[in-house]
Amino acid sequence: MSVELLSNRINALEESATLGMTKKARELAALGHKVISLSVGEPDFKTPKHICDAAKDAIDAGFHGYSPVAGYPDLRKAIADKLLRDNKIDWKPENIVVSTGAKHALANAISVLINPGDEVLIFAPYWVSYSEMVKLAEGTSVIVEGSFDNNFKVTPEQFEAAITPKTKLVMFASPNNPTGSVYTEEELRAIAAIVEKNPNIFVLADEIYEYINFTEGGHFSIGSIPAIKDRVITVNGVAKGHAMTGWRIGFTASAKWIAEGIEKLQGQVTSGTGSIAQKAAVAAFNGPLDEAYKMKEAYDRRRKLVVGLLREIPGFKVNMPDGAFYAFPDISYYFGKTDGTTAINNSDDFCLWLLAEAFVATVAGSGFGAPNCMRISTAAADEQLVEACERIKVAVAKLK
Repeated sequence: MSVELLSNRINALEESATLGMTKKARELAALGHKVISLSVGEPDFKTPKHICDAAKDAIDAGFHGYSPVAGYPDLRKAIADKLLRDNKIDWKPENIVVSTGAKHALANAISVLINPGDEVLIFAPYWVSYSEMVKLAEGTSVIVEGSFDNNFKVTPEQFEAAITPKTKLVMFASPNNPTGSVYTEEELRAIAAIVEKNPNIFVLADEIYEYINFTEGGHFSIGSIPAIKDRVITVNGVAKGHAMTGWRIGFTASAKWIAEGIEKLQGQVTSGTGSIAQKAAVAAFNGPLDEAYKMKEAYDRRRKLVVGLLREIPGFKVNMPDGAFYAFPDISYYFGKTDGTTAINNSDDFCLWLLAEAFVATVAGSGFGAPNCMRISTAAADEQLVEACERIKVAVAKLK
């Protein structure tokens, strides 16, 4: 049999760059190499105890059956309460659909809004799956690139210039993966003013890194702006802020007709997500944020540590991220160089060479719409980060 027998949509799909590099790192580790994997965006903390206890209680209470497609009522209410409390977004539980992770929530939202030929403006650098999700929905991705000098953020002027009659959706993450950039309230209000003038455009706001924000102004949700509230789909979940990646709980918050469309789609494709994980998420959204704040403090320390070390490496250009847990250096200085055996022509070459040479797993920026850069996850122990940066520094000294 041949891959040619697979559907065209699957053959057109790219493998996730982050998961692909993580797979390669695991293969090298299995061979006995001491690989430091900084490729996957996963907290290195355990899920807080009160959340785990809620899951155990749910098991004992008998929540073993199918869950409602859109989520248990108490979880949808907990999410609605959280949005009003933390984000000033006033939606009812009926506006919330719980999905199997924020990635699932994003795919749902794109699928219910995009028709073949619709254009989706994606602010770059972007998370690797955005454009592939648009491709699956048969939409057209239009990449709008933020500059290094503007901390990788797209300006309102760039956004407005990219709009065409075919534009249906604009999507971005703040805090951003892979750059850690955070859009300020002023910037988001300027973007919202443009959306308000274009009544056929919707906004997909990925806020999964909400609690990992180091700016003085803190997190601001574009969905809280009344003039465009009905056209904003807010996506969030528990993976990053609560260290619950494996629990697979995400959600969309949107106008009721969009929520009903997402529920209809989900009912045919996956149905409701895991019952025990949902009960754990209730505890996460209703409970204290002490552990989330402790994790944020660790991420803050690590970003400063890693950026300082990377800036000591000749040729690396590094911004200080304002959120999330990544560093995103421009490594184009090394394009065209060689160690005598391997030539480095792009970020893919660089990251693969670095994995083979130094056993440090990173992710090429090409998958994020930023081919001059690479992503380094700082969600690892301090000593691992220090050793990884030293390995990188020693390795690149061999490139001439």
